[in-house]
Amino acid sequence: MAPIRLTGAGRAGGIHAAREATRAARAGFTLLELLVVLLIIALLAGYVGPRLFSQVDKARVKSANAQMKTLADAVTQYRLDTGHYPSEQEGLNALVQKGSDPRWDGPYLAKGLPSDPWGHAYLWKNPGAGSEVEIISLGKDGKPGGSGDDKDLVYGF
Repeated sequence: MAPIRLTGAGRAGGIHAAREATRAARAGFTLLELLVVLLIIALLAGYVGPRLFSQVDKARVKSANAQMKTLADAVTQYRLDTGHYPSEQEGLNALVQKGSDPRWDGPYLAKGLPSDPWGHAYLWKNPGAGSEVEIISLGKDGKPGGSGDDKDLVYGF
């Protein structure tokens, strides 16, 4: 048997094949590289997460204020029709349920009485503490008083 001789083209092909094999071996990521990327993602989530959730709480406060304004508009329409605000016993339910007043021309809300953004019922005060009447959301904790996210929201008019 005669020895096989590699020509210049054959040697270049061999070098090329070796480079391809080396490149293929380096194509994946090492465990250390993956752990470093996961650590960076975790650090970013730890930094961004709390800031994002504080924005959610601010949005709930704005939503509650907007709902209380809508309720106040409905109560004002109720007053124009009946000549008085609902009593504290009737509460905001007077906007969606006919009471004893024959001048009631409701319902005054298209979709029923909403809950506040934290899932609690709005309170109706007649007379109010600082205004003639008040609509109150007890905030995140659902209890009177509080500060920060638990602070009560009062819409008086």
